Amino acid sequence: MYSITVEDNFSAAHNLRNYKGKCEKLHGHNYRVYLTVGGSSLDKSGMLSDFSYLKNVLENILSELDHAYLNRVPPFNKINPTAENIAEFIFTEAELKIKNKMLKVERVKVWETEKNCAEYYEK
Repeated sequence: MYSITVEDNFSAAHNLRNYKGKCEKLHGHNYRVYLTVGGSSLDKSGMLSDFSYLKNVLENILSELDHAYLNRVPPFNKINPTAENIAEFIFTEAELKIKNKMLKVERVKVWETEKNCAEYYEK
């Protein structure tokens, strides 16, 4: 198996519902996101995928979230905009947007701060 990872970032505000503490108040983050895809074979140029293709996929997804109040952006208008839920959302969107069926989204890691991150992956 091979895997490659691309990184991008976005800035957004949110507040956590059903949470007691300072994060129940409106606040913002500069999120850093890693998208990792994998596959079992390389193309004729020796690549799993062109990095720029995956970067474009990730940029497209993050453009929906960038400089937004996440609590108003579906699906976060219904579910809590936690780092865990954001990671799952990006994972699901990447699966829908990646057209190369030889690639499988392996994991998405969302850094909310320099020291804290959440990761979503399927077994």
